[in-house]
Amino acid sequence: MDKTYIGYARVSTEEQNEARQLQSFESYTEKIKKVFIDKMSGKDINRPQLQAMLEYVREGDVIVVSEFSRLARSTRDMLQIVQELTDKGVGLISLKEKIDTDSSTGRFMLTVFAALAELERDTILQRQREGIAIAKQQGKYKGRKPLPFNEDKFRAECKKWRNGDQTAVATMKKLDMKKNRFYKIVNDLGV
Repeated sequence: MDKTYIGYARVSTEEQNEARQLQSFESYTEKIKKVFIDKMSGKDINRPQLQAMLEYVREGDVIVVSEFSRLARSTRDMLQIVQELTDKGVGLISLKEKIDTDSSTGRFMLTVFAALAELERDTILQRQREGIAIAKQQGKYKGRKPLPFNEDKFRAECKKWRNGDQTAVATMKKLDMKKNRFYKIVNDLGV
């Protein structure tokens, strides 16, 4: 049975360009029949093109990625994707890491690399938190400035809500606020 190769690329933002990843598919250009591209964070697997690709692939297909971090950013997500592909009889090739899940060595290496990618992401986030803490101590970090709002209008609408004249959802809608912000201000103002 001939294998059908499917490419998958992901960049974190609309401004980033997936050209480097697509260029890495060069050795598979003749083989790759379809490419799925997401332009969003890889923090989880809720990505439209990833989900479309997972629905598209069939037994015997092989997914090609430039590097495994384009597919998943956590070990859990990577293992979940690989398990779903394995259950369907679909292979995975990561070009940078030279991993092919058709072999037991490839599956093992994939697990190791996914764990390292998760460790790297956790380390970056920890450094970011430490940097913010130091900046706060030095008075250089104030956080985001609060979004402006009309306190009088807020209090008037909350009064209607508290009196039962309108729901909390209707109040939030009138104030053009999301739930978390609305309740934070309610608590801050004591209304």
